[in-house]
Amino acid sequence: MMLRIQSKPVRTVLLWQIAVTTFLAIIAGLLTGIHAMASAALGGLVSVTAGLAFALVMQSGGAQSADGTVIAALRAEATKIGVAVILLWLVLAVYRDVVAVVFIGSFIVSILVFSMAFFVRDL
Repeated sequence: MMLRIQSKPVRTVLLWQIAVTTFLAIIAGLLTGIHAMASAALGGLVSVTAGLAFALVMQSGGAQSADGTVIAALRAEATKIGVAVILLWLVLAVYRDVVAVVFIGSFIVSILVFSMAFFVRDL
């Protein structure tokens, strides 16, 4: 079974996040070296993974009413935050050479890109 995100805005924004993460990783690598590149890539990937978890929980919610939709959205958002916190902690605990400013900065930029899903039209 192949997983497919059904929401076009979420698919689009996940691709944007990957593009922005790649760009930030290249710039960080060119400016300050391999550990900054890896830190930027990891920061963005934390956000992409959290966004993917959000999308999967949201589409598996099967909400049939307005109440159900709100509950599904809250559950998906809680999942996204939980995944992000766990992955942030994991990277900071395991990767000794993490460049924290680059890592957190890339994560924040990628999270902000995810918020742009509201502006993508679902055709």
